[in-house]
Amino acid sequence: MIFFIYDLFRFGFFAVFVGLHCALMIGLFLERRRDRRAYTAGFASSLPRVSVIVPIHNEESRLHGLIRSLSSQDYPAAEYVFIDDRSSDAGMEILRAFVPETLPGKIISLQENPGPNHKQYALSRGIENASGDFLLFTDADCEVPPQWISAMVKRMADPRTGAVIGPVFKISGGKGFFHLYQCFDHAVRYMYLAGSTGIGAAGGGFGNNLILRRSALDAIGGYDSVPVSPTEDAALVSRIRSDYHVRSAIGEDVFVMTGGEQTWKALINQTLRWNNGGLFSPDRSTRFNFGFLMITIALGILAIPFLPFIPSLWTLTAAVMLAMTMNTIATLALFGGALPKKGVPAYIIQLIFTPMYFTFLTILGFCGVKVRWKGAVQGFDAKSRTKNVENHGA
Repeated sequence: MIFFIYDLFRFGFFAVFVGLHCALMIGLFLERRRDRRAYTAGFASSLPRVSVIVPIHNEESRLHGLIRSLSSQDYPAAEYVFIDDRSSDAGMEILRAFVPETLPGKIISLQENPGPNHKQYALSRGIENASGDFLLFTDADCEVPPQWISAMVKRMADPRTGAVIGPVFKISGGKGFFHLYQCFDHAVRYMYLAGSTGIGAAGGGFGNNLILRRSALDAIGGYDSVPVSPTEDAALVSRIRSDYHVRSAIGEDVFVMTGGEQTWKALINQTLRWNNGGLFSPDRSTRFNFGFLMITIALGILAIPFLPFIPSLWTLTAAVMLAMTMNTIATLALFGGALPKKGVPAYIIQLIFTPMYFTFLTILGFCGVKVRWKGAVQGFDAKSRTKNVENHGA
């Protein structure tokens, strides 16, 4: 009986994990097809007004790319709302040279920010001062393509769509494994997100490439009704999907690029924050789906040291590696244009390393390791979901 249960577990694990990833691949295909149809349809009447909302906190060195890319947008019915979250550098002086002459809109200056999630508070103030029918978000360290606004708006043509999540990819900061991994990691995360959206289980989003229908936001009680979370964008998407469709954009016309981290310590801080946001999300279904995925990946990787002693555990590891192979092929096929041009061996190394890195982050998360982000410590645990959320600045 014991051996039967053991065999049921290990083969069941393989079937469920690989089956889940097959479902995600189907979801990715469906989302790509929906995305093409949505882009082709567009708006039949006049263009809706869009408010582009950007929180800023000490981004002097990275503002130029954002300003340049926003200045080249081809969408006439847009206003720009910048929230200065207590910046102490020269970033606002740079921005004021362009607002409102080149970038029609306004700068909202916050003298204080009570938090507890400071970026969430800053975004809420930006939304209050926005007049658009659609709210489009990005960050100060991003660069967007010239057709970004119009392309994201076209994907909102269906009145049942409350939000569309767009991809964000990292610009390679140099040669070597570290910089390539950041680019690959971002793309794989979006592949998971788009696949989940395709099967109706959207549980996250990139807040630096996200468009909302204002009426959908009003229907959930406004932005202030979103539970405090280290990943406020995911918490927001979780609320909206209960009454509206949430879609993922896939075309290159919406690829947003952002700079990478320069050290492993900074990267671990960033990715641990994202993982903890999923593991301890205030939304139950997001918490379950993300937690199941991360725990099963960890089981497959943690089985590796025991294989010489318990060879029958091969099903756990094989399931993870097979799933990662599917993920890598899908990622390169759909988002390869945003990734560094490297040979197949380089990406084979990435697909082997990725589940190991996810396992590492999962262990840190459940051990209660705190994240230092934007100059302060964030602590998360399974009991409180979010505690001590003090990411000073946006």
